Amino acid sequence: MARIRIPSTIVILFVMVQTGFLLFMYARYSSFMPQSEEKPSQVHILILSSWRSGSSFVGQLFSQHPSVFYLMEPAWHVWVTMYQNSAKVLHMAVRDLVRSVFLCDMSVFDAYMPWKRNLSDLFQWAVSRALCSAPACDSFQRTDITSEMACKTLCGRYPFSKVEEACKTYSHVVIKEVRFFDLKVLYPLLTDPSLNLKIIHLVRDPRAVVKSREQSVKALARDNGIVLSTNGTKVEDGKYKVMQEICRSHVQIYETATLKPPNFLKDRYLMIRFEDLVKDPLSEISEMYKFADLSLTPILKSWIYNITHGQGPGKKREAFKITSRDAVSVSQAWRNVLSFQKIKKIQEVCKGAINMLGYQLVGSEKEQRDLSLDLVLPRRQNQFSWSSFNPKH
Repeated sequence: MARIRIPSTIVILFVMVQTGFLLFMYARYSSFMPQSEEKPSQVHILILSSWRSGSSFVGQLFSQHPSVFYLMEPAWHVWVTMYQNSAKVLHMAVRDLVRSVFLCDMSVFDAYMPWKRNLSDLFQWAVSRALCSAPACDSFQRTDITSEMACKTLCGRYPFSKVEEACKTYSHVVIKEVRFFDLKVLYPLLTDPSLNLKIIHLVRDPRAVVKSREQSVKALARDNGIVLSTNGTKVEDGKYKVMQEICRSHVQIYETATLKPPNFLKDRYLMIRFEDLVKDPLSEISEMYKFADLSLTPILKSWIYNITHGQGPGKKREAFKITSRDAVSVSQAWRNVLSFQKIKKIQEVCKGAINMLGYQLVGSEKEQRDLSLDLVLPRRQNQFSWSSFNPKH
């Protein structure tokens, strides 16, 4: 299929004009409408994380739920189209796309995919159970646990219009994104009366993130360049400059959400550590589901047990796939794989995040290799929930 490439400047102009028009129409419309305290009928969940932090796994925990319409990183389309810009410049376009998806308005993709489209043109569409079952695709039922491979085989040729059609039939819309680096960018969505938005902030030990990123160096090179504002030049991050920005963003997001946060964040922000999740999956998942107003089904319980109790840490070619693995071993693999010299460098650039998020620094290779030494510090109940924060007056 021949695809037309549109200069990024034209796309940016299109997005800015579209955004201005929508804001104008919303302001004009709202001036004639009575204010209402009623929440929208749909619940909107944003899984906010960074690359190689276990976010694809957490995304699947929601995607496989029969009440959830899920999309994985739809903002990929923004970044791949406008890759010569910085992450900060692209924040507005990413936010506008995410808002439109939450509202099941998929016309927003016209700016990034102007050709006649099928489901298969949407980034990582096949990991969405909602796009592999009715009404998007007739091959599976909503209560089925779907696989990416089976979905690609059976559902890829369905028209793109099925995305919007399916989205409107679900009570929950969940998006996983790794392209937000500042919580304040999301304030317009959190205060938008047409949205009922909650944020799950997923973090992982930066040392484990680096180990995972080393399995996907080439796949992450373009995104690294956008993070570091290199005007389209790919970067392999041998000096951990991208990790430094990622760690800084986690600190910023966490501090913004917990240190004198605005009232509109109350009960709408939850921090989850990947290590806690794999150590006690059902407990952590139950907490996330409760936060999202979802219930854990018997089928999901069985599936969760199976994918977290596999054999071994998984293979390199499975870096971006959700397969059955020994999840606890995966979370600790960095301690045997990375050299202590690398660990010291990572701890140097991410010390603030490591301390704030509840991980223990290691001072020697002996401490690093000693798996009886738990480097994930215990957390208090609801330690990372907004509701645990008591502001001082």
